[in-house]
Amino acid sequence: MTDLRELRAGLRAAVRGDVDFGTTARALTTMDASNYRRVPLGVVAPRDADDVAAVLSVCRSQGVPVVPRGGGTSIAGQATGTGVVLDFTRHMNRLLSLDPEARTAVVQPGLVLDRLQEAAAPRGLRFGPDPSTHSRCTLGGMIGNNSCGSHSVAWGTTADSVRELSVLTPRGERLRPGRGWSGAPAGLRDLVDGELARLRTGFPELPRRISGYALDALLPERGADVARSFCGSEGTLGVLTEAVVDLVRAPRARALAVLAYADEGGAAEAAAGLLPYGPLTVEGMAADLVPSAADLPRGGAWLFVETGGDTAGEARARAQALVRAADVVDALVVTDAARQRALWRVREDASGTATRMPDGTEAWPGWEDCAVPPARLGAYLRDFRALLAAHGLRGTPYGHFGDGCIHVRIDFDLLTAPGVARFRRFSEELADLVVAHGGSLSGEHGDGQARAELLPRMYGAETVALFERVKGVWDPDDLLNPGMLVRPAPLDSGLRFSVLPREPVDVAFGYPADGGDFSAAVRRCVGVAKCRTASAPGPAVMCPSFRATGEEEHSTRGRARLLHEMLAGELVTDGWRSTEVRDALDLCLSCKGCRSDCPVGVDMATYKAEFLHHHYAGRRRPAAHYAMGWLPVWLGWVARTRSARVVNALASVGPLARMAKRLGGVARERPVPRVAGRTFTRWWSGRRAPAGDGTLVVLWPDTFTEHLSPSVGRAAVRVLEAAGLRVALPPTLRPGPRPVGDARSRSAFSLLSARRGRVCCGLTYLSTGQLDRARTVLRRTLDLLEPVLATDAPLVVLEPSCAAALRTDAPELLHDDPRAALLAARVRTFAETLEQYAPHWIPPSLNRPAVGQTHCHQHAVLGDSADRALRAAAGLTGELSGGCCGLAGNFGFEAGHYEVSTACAEEQLLPSVRRAPGDAVVLADGFSCRTQLEQLAGVRGRHLAEVLAAALEKS
Repeated sequence: MTDLRELRAGLRAAVRGDVDFGTTARALTTMDASNYRRVPLGVVAPRDADDVAAVLSVCRSQGVPVVPRGGGTSIAGQATGTGVVLDFTRHMNRLLSLDPEARTAVVQPGLVLDRLQEAAAPRGLRFGPDPSTHSRCTLGGMIGNNSCGSHSVAWGTTADSVRELSVLTPRGERLRPGRGWSGAPAGLRDLVDGELARLRTGFPELPRRISGYALDALLPERGADVARSFCGSEGTLGVLTEAVVDLVRAPRARALAVLAYADEGGAAEAAAGLLPYGPLTVEGMAADLVPSAADLPRGGAWLFVETGGDTAGEARARAQALVRAADVVDALVVTDAARQRALWRVREDASGTATRMPDGTEAWPGWEDCAVPPARLGAYLRDFRALLAAHGLRGTPYGHFGDGCIHVRIDFDLLTAPGVARFRRFSEELADLVVAHGGSLSGEHGDGQARAELLPRMYGAETVALFERVKGVWDPDDLLNPGMLVRPAPLDSGLRFSVLPREPVDVAFGYPADGGDFSAAVRRCVGVAKCRTASAPGPAVMCPSFRATGEEEHSTRGRARLLHEMLAGELVTDGWRSTEVRDALDLCLSCKGCRSDCPVGVDMATYKAEFLHHHYAGRRRPAAHYAMGWLPVWLGWVARTRSARVVNALASVGPLARMAKRLGGVARERPVPRVAGRTFTRWWSGRRAPAGDGTLVVLWPDTFTEHLSPSVGRAAVRVLEAAGLRVALPPTLRPGPRPVGDARSRSAFSLLSARRGRVCCGLTYLSTGQLDRARTVLRRTLDLLEPVLATDAPLVVLEPSCAAALRTDAPELLHDDPRAALLAARVRTFAETLEQYAPHWIPPSLNRPAVGQTHCHQHAVLGDSADRALRAAAGLTGELSGGCCGLAGNFGFEAGHYEVSTACAEEQLLPSVRRAPGDAVVLADGFSCRTQLEQLAGVRGRHLAEVLAAALEKS
């Protein structure tokens, strides 16, 4: 048995990098993007090759396996292990050099592909292979799996782009694998020379043969390329520490031809016929994976065929020639770069989208990337569909049709013994089917544990025995990634679902998309790691805390992994009381970006609220939960006692402000926002409403508009009435004879009773996990709103975070109260109200550029199409940035969050404002966004309603 103390001490003494045997580090690496789970002993992030050598030496002396790991996006289980995991993403992640003349780059294994592409692009170059995970996969992982991507019909696999490698063998030998037997370990050449006949006849010829070891690359007629043969070895032969890779000349212009076919079979049959036209891509997908809003030509399946050229006209002409040559139902040629990116996102997100069937049923990898000769793809897909039907399974194929490589996620039942048994039977039969069509069990992602057991069906026992002998030459001690490729673990063992509770966990939210099962909600994260992107160009939001820290535990995936381990109870043993889960969730901004940007719809903001609810049940909470979670109560008292002036004066006194912030758990760097001297509803009560018979809309007086920025409410009233709408506020008493929305009713009881007669979305209680209180507040709100819900009047909510809480959190928390769903259906944003209830109103013309940021909740939950249309109608030009402002309600005010909060703001929001022309309108519909702009940049952001109201006053 391994002595963990001795192992940990030995590694810490020998390694300059990070050595972490803690629960969090281990929990974050138990899984990759596959169905498998292994608990490692510890994680080491080496700083250089010397560190790697030291790890191998220490682990070899104690017989502890070593598993190299990049982005952890492998789908066959090869990035998991029970020994020491080498994490190359933290330190060994640099581009060491780039030679534009030789068209080569020298990279470390932890370098993310997109960073290489960004560096090569200004020279007109790029790395050819580009998996859909290009924003987070690493070059080391790509070499380990021999990854391919959508452009492989033009530029081949990773092995085609590798020139020379730097590799450490498990016994510490430093090799430089290349061509002509360069860098071969002792004994490899003799072994190969004795098996030349087998190597010449035992390997099928097809563009996507990734399964097994690429020993045929060692044939003399193929240059005895040791580097090429190393690609796809899945970390089982040696540890990569550096690579020299080839770059290709990128076309100056591209066009995308989207070819529509009646069904997937038609698209598959057509794909091979397009290859003689020299396309850059031939990607296929069917309607099952396409969002209803996708802007695609009519059809049941599509091929995405990209062409290139020196000019836009040349690229377009090649695409149009393809369209003419193809027998299609319909077609579309796209030359606009932004529109091309939008269409490619549909394809790239398929690996996540495919994890849910159209009816919401879970689907899983395992047979993600079989490949057959392209000319046989149509026949193979027909047989594949028949096999699915015979087993009562469902899946939607998509992928690299031009290379005959198909991705598919299948609705295996991996939770019960009969389901797992069917998974095994289907796997065995599908392996036979792939081989019958002359294919490879893996066409891109490697064999790992998912398919290695079945390699004898593809290669025969003798060739698989040869693989074992080759492994013995490189790794005689079986130190590296044991259980992968050779002597594999059974494909139905170590499934990550087996450790989860079989009965639903008692939770507060309803999780309607997951059948009320919190475990199923956590299972949504399949590890594709879109949340681990280092930057989020365009409107994307997820995951701001990861981009600020670069730490896996502060990514959506990392938090989901910790929640998985919490439910499993093997590694994280204290359940809802876990400090590891609490600390990982601490930097979650609850921006809800993952709800929309994660391909599988993980909603970490809800999971965080759920966790905090249980974690602090019966215990004292952090001071910030009382200071900011109960903000509506404290501000309500200030309003009733009319003490805003006193509160503001006291907050301006340095010592008093510092003491208050310390007691309230507020960041010392944060100025306290000023409370309005006159609340919005007090202004409303004193105004004379204009007569009119327009459509009734009920304006929601949220806490922020009511107490902190009533100017937004006043502006909204001005604009809505100018648009011909009749504005009212929600009632303050339970149902009675008074008209809806008079907002002047008063309780016959005490002031305390009157306080309880205000509507509230419960946002501050939700974000701090005070779900019992949130439920009480929301039920009271529903009681007050019954007269409104009995009408057709919409509820106009000006604060995006409050609108999102009412539209999603309320019905999910009050899943047993049908009024909550009715309320959610009535919620409209300011722009949506004008679009739907005043469609003929023409806003004042501003004709100015606009900058700012789309509120993260607006992006994730509400959508911004109506806002875009309203801005365009008003002559506000330009795109708002994505990301998150970083304040995010209570998050940025809490002590310990200031640094991350400001880093989030600096990612997109503040740079966009600094670059803006002097006459630009700075838009920020959220109170948090406006506060962040004012405190960090000295800029006043305005709600769109304020901008339009000011223009109306001038007109």
